[in-house]
Amino acid sequence: MSTYAGKKAVVTGGTIGMGLATAKALVKAGGEVIVTGRNEKNLEAAQTELGPRGHAVRSDTARLSDIDALGGIVEEKLGEIDLLFVNAGFAQPGPFGHVTEELFDTTFAINAKGAFFTAQRLAPLIKDGGSIIFTTSVANDSGNPGMGPYAGSKAAVRAFTKVIAAELLPRNIRVNAVSPGFIHTPTAGITGASPEMLQAFEKIGDEITPMRRHGSSEEIARAVLFLAFDATFTTGEELNVDGGLGQRINRPQGQ
Repeated sequence: MSTYAGKKAVVTGGTIGMGLATAKALVKAGGEVIVTGRNEKNLEAAQTELGPRGHAVRSDTARLSDIDALGGIVEEKLGEIDLLFVNAGFAQPGPFGHVTEELFDTTFAINAKGAFFTAQRLAPLIKDGGSIIFTTSVANDSGNPGMGPYAGSKAAVRAFTKVIAAELLPRNIRVNAVSPGFIHTPTAGITGASPEMLQAFEKIGDEITPMRRHGSSEEIARAVLFLAFDATFTTGEELNVDGGLGQRINRPQGQ
């Protein structure tokens, strides 16, 4: 029997990058997955990659009406689910003095409000003993310049992880978070970044990450699936997948 045969999951922000890698790993191992996104081209490509056990659904995490509609789709297509991976996110770095109200509101609407209400709406559909995984970020407590709204919104998600974990204990639903560092994805996690910006961002990431490289989407997927299915005595935790960046590990001199 395949590792995840019969398992059912929902992955928000699942049409590219870390979300898609997680969905592909589940499908490859026998699971069935609904992935969400907003970009029609990405939705079509994800549907093709995932095949018949994947379902690509257009849904905007910032809209509560879309979240509610997603709940209905999940009930119709999958019934109960084993895993909810709340991965949809938005990042647009900028100096503290240049942050606009619109940028602040958009960031929190997607990363914090959307994450919270996605979990609230879909929690009744998660099997007792199932799992919720949130995507947070190494930016939660790193204090990096230019990351104000993003870091704040992801820190809120870290807090949600602990609280929801406590509230879902009676149903034995474990709630954890995966905290990526610099990861190779099509957007590098930055909305609307130019190729030049992505190149510069990648160089910085490789220089400051103790392991001197970016992680892969597949490495994030393995961490998510570990927390979801193998870490059966773990809840309320945040797993850093960041090459040592968040732990402030220093390389020996000369390396």
